[in-house]
Amino acid sequence: MTTSPPPGPKVLIVDDEPQIRRFLRASLQSHDYVVVEAENGKEAVKVCTVQKPDLLILDLGLPDMDGLDVIKLVREWSTVPIIVLSIRSEDADKIEALDRGANDYVTKPFSMGELLARMRAALRQGRSEGAENAATITAGDITIDLSKRLITLGGSPVKLSRKEYDLLKILAMHPGKVITHQQLLQEVWGPAYVEETQYLRVYMGQLRQKLERDPAAPRWLITEPGVGYRLQTARSSVQK
Repeated sequence: MTTSPPPGPKVLIVDDEPQIRRFLRASLQSHDYVVVEAENGKEAVKVCTVQKPDLLILDLGLPDMDGLDVIKLVREWSTVPIIVLSIRSEDADKIEALDRGANDYVTKPFSMGELLARMRAALRQGRSEGAENAATITAGDITIDLSKRLITLGGSPVKLSRKEYDLLKILAMHPGKVITHQQLLQEVWGPAYVEETQYLRVYMGQLRQKLERDPAAPRWLITEPGVGYRLQTARSSVQK
């Protein structure tokens, strides 16, 4: 007697365009995801409450409310990973979505391979909530032990300044998630420094010099131009 494999992660697709939902449904089901759908914001919140998806793919241009408001409503009670999939390409829209609680932002038109990679990263992050209490976070041959404040590269300890460590810690606590410039500056330097993006460029450059094999082409400390930074934690993740 054979047994069926367990179902894959449940993904809620929120988009008012039927053709987009059909395309995503077929693509995701072919990769063993379980798909549920909503065509507007109110339905999305209801389905999210009842169905408890593992991941939410959300368009911002919904007929009854802005997708940004959906993020805000869902974040009042849920930590489900949210990937925005939108035609809006302005940095301000990306920053607003991420600041409201989205985990990632993909602009239409999009590559299905990239979206799948970002989904895997978001699902890993969802399983890693509370990473500040984890023993280690790894990114390639970088190991980050938050409990011991110990950073190693290929097994050898790496000495970081306090600001470098604080910056890396925030990224490590949210592996795979884009953290905006404003979030990083406020957490590491304080509210008075949220516009001082040159601080981030300097300190990220220093971290890459210490942790990346090729600082000019980083694999793990990734820039999202105009938005922020992310720590990639798997070789299958999207590279920048």
